[in-house]
Amino acid sequence: METLKHEVINAISKLPESASIDDIMYELYVIDKIKKGKEAAERGEIISIEDLKKEMQSW
Repeated sequence: METLKHEVINAISKLPESASIDDIMYELYVIDKIKKGKEAAERGEIISIEDLKKEMQSW
């Protein structure tokens, strides 16, 4: 399994040389959100598509 450090290094290394600090921070943000989402799903903290559709209707 890839460590978080290696995952971050790989993601950043794929960015163009002209990447800004904002580009790098966005990549880190996305990695963090995906990691947290996977962990929540593993804990069973999910909602059904039907419930999501109902919630979206209230927006």
